Amino acid sequence: MAKPNYQFEKRQRDLAKKQKQEEKRREKLANKAANANAAQADVPEEGVLQGGDSQDTGTALN
Repeated sequence: MAKPNYQFEKRQRDLAKKQKQEEKRREKLANKAANANAAQADVPEEGVLQGGDSQDTGTALN
């Protein structure tokens, strides 16, 4: 009967683990880049328009 090759199995598990970690890292970077691009495009326009209005109405109410 053949002996199990534990070193090969461990190496395969380690490679799968590294691959999964790399996929997660890439996904996080893609999400971070997408969020940063969306924030840069949305915040200045909305922040200036809504921020000015809310400050004016806030001072009028006080």
